[in-house]
Amino acid sequence: MKSSPPLLALAAALAITGCSQYATVSEIKPPPRGEAVTPANDPLAALDTHVSAAGNAWRRLDANPGDVEARRDYNFAVARICGTLRETKLEPWRAPVRLGSHTLSWKRDPRPEWNPGLYEIIPTDQLDLKGEYVEDREIKGGLGAPLVAKRIADQARELAPTPHFFYGVTAVARFEGRRCVLAFEDPLAREEVTVGGHSFPLAADFTAPLAMMLVEMHPKGLEIPRLLHPEKYAETTRVARLEPFDPDKTVVLMIHGLMDSPATWFPLLNHLRGDERIRRDFQFWFFSYPSGYPYPYSAELLRRELDHAEELYPMRKKMVVIGHSMGGCISRLMITNTGRKVWDEMFSVPPEKLPVPETHKHILTEATIFEHRPEIGRVIFISAPHRGSDLARISLGRIAGKLIEAPRNLLTLEDEIRGYEKHPTGDLHLDRFPVSVDTLAPNNDFVLAINKVPVAPGIPPHTIVGDRGRGDSPASSDGVVPYWSSHMPGALSEKVVPSNHSAHRHPETVDEVKRILFLHAKQNTTILPKR
Repeated sequence: MKSSPPLLALAAALAITGCSQYATVSEIKPPPRGEAVTPANDPLAALDTHVSAAGNAWRRLDANPGDVEARRDYNFAVARICGTLRETKLEPWRAPVRLGSHTLSWKRDPRPEWNPGLYEIIPTDQLDLKGEYVEDREIKGGLGAPLVAKRIADQARELAPTPHFFYGVTAVARFEGRRCVLAFEDPLAREEVTVGGHSFPLAADFTAPLAMMLVEMHPKGLEIPRLLHPEKYAETTRVARLEPFDPDKTVVLMIHGLMDSPATWFPLLNHLRGDERIRRDFQFWFFSYPSGYPYPYSAELLRRELDHAEELYPMRKKMVVIGHSMGGCISRLMITNTGRKVWDEMFSVPPEKLPVPETHKHILTEATIFEHRPEIGRVIFISAPHRGSDLARISLGRIAGKLIEAPRNLLTLEDEIRGYEKHPTGDLHLDRFPVSVDTLAPNNDFVLAINKVPVAPGIPPHTIVGDRGRGDSPASSDGVVPYWSSHMPGALSEKVVPSNHSAHRHPETVDEVKRILFLHAKQNTTILPKR
């Protein structure tokens, strides 16, 4: 089918997303090292060779814990043990594997989700990572073989971001005479490991599991399609977790913006996980949603998803929410008590007198009458257009708004409420129900109304804004959102970084987010009541 001129114009404008790959992962064959040479066509002999090499390196480390070459030989040999187990489908966690010189077994973990039989284990030194979002590989030196542990996930019941979970784990081999015992450690939960009579930093690769998750997510297949056809992608709406849930760690919930996906957070997340203090105190969740929805409706969906998530994984500490661009607008609604203020600004009759079906009335009231979420303890806004963006009301924005397919229930709702809406002079007038682009216009009814309502007390907001390196605040702009829109009076802190609209990927933003999270970790002693 031939594309219409407006669609071609929009596609050209959206080319700023680029054609580069966010991440690619390919398997490579590591060069031989030390004794760990694989005998040809004999996997059991190869496994025996790798176990023997690991044992010899372990004895050298036991005699001299500072022997760097012995540690490298040990790590390489343990990685080859795991790689050979993957190739041969041998499972020492089901029954010990008897080799020529050793018996290979597994140190049982009482947590059922840590059963290796559920996972495919992939040594990360066999993975070559490339792409825009994985340029910096966060690796921690130490003892053990970093792996990606991949297993099938139940997205509804386990809050998985993709059909598989991709966890970073580290394999460690201990020797008891002729018995080699494998253990799998979580580098997000543990910083050191004891082997023999000595403690070592636990080695880790924090980037490889993110890269594999990113490849499976197919984010470019979510960005523009979910903007233009949000109802078609309704089932992609979810809160997702990226690691095993720990009730004693603070959840950081990340919310992407317009024409984007959770992938946009991976560079920031990669650097955050590389910091020991962040790993100790925080765990990361995402909210993924079709960005063509008007953002008050997306906020309504987020409240439902949070209710579901917290039934499955009750939190003990108040979470931090980080929102980029339109995700910041959604975040703002999570920390606001509107009462009837927004409704009364927008409609000429109270909710009970609006003559629409109850299901439609519920949509309107949930999007305009709400309370702050008590589980949120802090919010970081990055490039957030609190007061809208002029790009949403210029010709390109109007073209985009007309190309977005509003959900059918919202289309019929527009006909039902016509005649009951207030339109103060100068406000935005549309002949259709507003979609996401429309709700980012500075003269949109909802934008004007919500900015008359303060955020709830006791939830400190922080702002990070870009000025493209021009140093011209408060007259600045990140190229999409002007300072007058992203600035929040009363914010606990504001950081201007020399960035365009992608400020969430700037190094100064990484440092600022770390600073805020460290502050939150010191102050967040609140234990949330059971819901």
